[in-house]
Amino acid sequence: MTEPVIEQGTVAGAVRPEPADHAAHVERALLEASALIENTVSLHRQRSEAPTPVARTGGVQITEVLESLIGPARHTVCAMLDDAGEFTDTTVRLLLEVPEEVTVRVLCSAEVADSSLAPLTDLTDKRFAVRVSRSELRAILVVDGSASLVQSAESGPAPAAVVYDAATVRALELFFASAWSRGRPLAGHLQLSPRVRTELARYILERLRAGHTDETAARELNVSLRTYRRYVAEIMRALDANSRFQAGVRAVEFGLLSE
Repeated sequence: MTEPVIEQGTVAGAVRPEPADHAAHVERALLEASALIENTVSLHRQRSEAPTPVARTGGVQITEVLESLIGPARHTVCAMLDDAGEFTDTTVRLLLEVPEEVTVRVLCSAEVADSSLAPLTDLTDKRFAVRVSRSELRAILVVDGSASLVQSAESGPAPAAVVYDAATVRALELFFASAWSRGRPLAGHLQLSPRVRTELARYILERLRAGHTDETAARELNVSLRTYRRYVAEIMRALDANSRFQAGVRAVEFGLLSE
């Protein structure tokens, strides 16, 4: 009986694929491999291009950093402005350019409110709000709840830190919200007479709160008792206060005195 002949490289009983089927199989395998490679490369690029959790801005102009953060804003921008300067001026300029659908919150010191916010006074509404804080502030920016910038507390052109870490950004958002809740609307601040925002007025308010007698305070100021009492009366009128105690309370509310 003659043994069946089995060609080398085949299995007994197997059906050899037709050349056309074999080519299609190879093509599908190559396409799947190519797709897998592209997906891997894309994932690697995304991970490589993802921002680091915290980056220092040393060597980079603060204007460029602010533009890169505020420019792409799509939902919210929260800015804390502690004093007049490049950070404040640039932030104010860029906030004027954000899309109308972006909600903007600006919390600033009395100094900034009096000197740098004129361009924003006509924009305050439900979407764009400004408040003045009586507490010490830091220069902070939080954009879309996903990125933030904290300027160094050191004097001079110290670098800022750009933060992308989700937990840190959230903590800064909560810090801003807490300070914002204690701020006073800009309109109320601007309605105050310039007389009560002077160093002299602050000095007198401090003496009133401390319970100094008019005679003692007048002597410390080196003015007559009559002149001192005239100053006190002017301050009380400006604060719409009926008593010296109420004047002190309102001075704190307006941020003229710290708590």
